[in-house]
Amino acid sequence: MSGPLALEPGGAADDTLALRLADDRTIALRLPGRSAHQDAVDALAAELTDRIGPAVHPYEVAALLESEGLAAEVVRDTYGHPDLFSLAAALHERVPRSFPEPPRPDDPWRPDHVRCALRGALFALPGLAHLLTGPLWATGRGVAALVVAGLVSWAWGQALGHRAYLRLASGPRECGRTLLVGAPLGAVLATAAGTAVAGSGPTALFVAGQSVYLAGAGVLLVLGRERLLLAALVPVVAVAAALPWWEPGALARAGIPLLSVVGTAVAAGWALTGPLATAPAPGAARPRPVLSLPYGLFGLGAGVLVLLEGRHQPYAVVVLTVSMGLAEWLLYRFRGMSVAALRATATPAGFRLRSAGILLLCLFAYLSPLVPAALLTGAEPVGLLLIAATLWTALLLQAFGTAWVPAVVCLAAAGAVGAFTLIGPGRDLLVLSLCHGTAAVVLGVCALRTLGRPSAHA
Repeated sequence: MSGPLALEPGGAADDTLALRLADDRTIALRLPGRSAHQDAVDALAAELTDRIGPAVHPYEVAALLESEGLAAEVVRDTYGHPDLFSLAAALHERVPRSFPEPPRPDDPWRPDHVRCALRGALFALPGLAHLLTGPLWATGRGVAALVVAGLVSWAWGQALGHRAYLRLASGPRECGRTLLVGAPLGAVLATAAGTAVAGSGPTALFVAGQSVYLAGAGVLLVLGRERLLLAALVPVVAVAAALPWWEPGALARAGIPLLSVVGTAVAAGWALTGPLATAPAPGAARPRPVLSLPYGLFGLGAGVLVLLEGRHQPYAVVVLTVSMGLAEWLLYRFRGMSVAALRATATPAGFRLRSAGILLLCLFAYLSPLVPAALLTGAEPVGLLLIAATLWTALLLQAFGTAWVPAVVCLAAAGAVGAFTLIGPGRDLLVLSLCHGTAAVVLGVCALRTLGRPSAHA
């Protein structure tokens, strides 16, 4: 209608009409059949929408109302329903179903950025000790002796670290006892192997010092005491940093690294006092030593691969060593992204595709910084990238419990490169790249097959 008064449909609610006066004021008129009880039910439904929406049955709404303390008198007088179940049915009908996603849990594999960077530095800083002591042992068979002792230490350290982690599942005391027995034994074996090459003389002392340091450093790294290890290396780092301006004598060149070796051994012994002081685990199972064998073989194969490359490209060893911090960080990121991919996919094929993408992304993130590092140091980029891809993929498989394949592949590649180096005519980059590339491809295919299954990430 028109004129000074107008009645228009719609207003504050669907059951009202808006009466517009001549001065443009509007009065809402309630339609017959609408009661205050219904308004109260609507208001209650609006108030509890977020809690009623996920309910799949009115009984759940009734339980909610009961927890809110609604008395029978309130249900009858305020909401106009004979009982709580009637009101619950009305609310369940009014509120549409909504099922919000549960909150995502925190990433259980979120890496510690500072710790990974520190561990990468700790892998490289001991090389400064060789820079200091080099003039004292770099004669005759000194280099060969240190290399042999280093390979034994790496292989033993990999196996011992794995066994210590296995024993940690039974308690800190069992882990500490494993390290307390295994670390000195590894130092003795490495010293014996190096001394057998070097013979008696001053070089044997440096072999023993390197072996003791690597044993103590392995203990500190397994126990997560990286800062103690960094503190023990401060004397070597300080003196090595002063070499461009100061020429230390023979006493300083031998004494400063010895101070770091003693500091590392003392720090390792002190770090073991905590686990050894804990109560023994009742009935702790002792895993078979053979379980750690492939980890030791991998350490041997990886060490041979890296050292053979270092014969012609010394800076490649430096680049690979420094990159181990990034490699460890990416191992954590791979596991975290794989868990997220499990939540985001509904089919095995979809997860395999996502897993392959994550693997390629992590490999790209690891290898990309190595290209400028190789160019800056003069190392051969192709060989460096292939060895790096081999080592990272092998470490990834080991992190998921697949140990024999990386061990066999790395040993085979090391044997092939070593044989060609001994009998081949010089350094043929094509043949070496073929050896390294074959190992990287085999491990990559194995990683895609193994880690593309959701069960591997359970």
